[in-house]
Amino acid sequence: MTRRQEWGRALLTSGPGIGWVTLFLLVPLVAVVAISFWSRGPYGELVRTWTLENYRRFCGCGTFGFDPMYPVILLRSLALGAATAALCLAAGLPLAFFIAGLPVRRRNLALTLVIIPFWTNLLIRTYAWQLLLPVGTPAVLVGMVCDYLPFLVLPLYASVEKIDWSIAEAAMDLHAPPVRVFWHALVPQIAPGLVAGMILVFIPATGQFVIPDLLGGGKTVMLGNAIAQQFGPSRDWPFGSAIAVLGMGLVMLGLWGYARAAGERAQETLL
Repeated sequence: MTRRQEWGRALLTSGPGIGWVTLFLLVPLVAVVAISFWSRGPYGELVRTWTLENYRRFCGCGTFGFDPMYPVILLRSLALGAATAALCLAAGLPLAFFIAGLPVRRRNLALTLVIIPFWTNLLIRTYAWQLLLPVGTPAVLVGMVCDYLPFLVLPLYASVEKIDWSIAEAAMDLHAPPVRVFWHALVPQIAPGLVAGMILVFIPATGQFVIPDLLGGGKTVMLGNAIAQQFGPSRDWPFGSAIAVLGMGLVMLGLWGYARAAGERAQETLL
């Protein structure tokens, strides 16, 4: 097979996927970044004049001095996203170990029970919590934890199922305390599933807008709510795009640091 034939086969097999990602991910992303540097006209139309005013406004540099509203929204979103990921980890880690220790038939049933909430629409589940909980930040946190818990349990279970227990047994034979056995013998083995699960929870939780809107009672505004407000009633697409770009950039930066730290920690523990 010639090199040209190899390239043709590779293009034939990967071309549709590359085209799909380019059309529905890269092109909209580039458009959002470009619009974030434009201006809003008096009637909500897009004015193609390049400016940094949208980013200055998000950082609190307004016409009448410093306005902390959007920096506070950003910090609240990051804090609630991190709290959701931490609570999902606290609940999902024991659950993943419990499911992995069940017999095969019961294990399949347990996994089915974990994913059953996905059979119900998010709005219906959120309205159910609205009937049980008073509106506010705690209700938002409960709703997001219950909604995103399966996203952490499933990848974590996949890692727990592959644990080499002989390493933990060797550590216990050497009289290592349980905490040390868990931290040095088990955590490095489940690190890939742990990092994947935390990312799958943290990213959508930070940008959530349905749950804060219904369970927050208008008091718990997050980045998703601010973006929806700008693209909806306010008709300020450039500012909404700037919020989306900044939020996405900060979230990805934090996740990169977390994944790098987790990977280095796992390597140090194994060595």
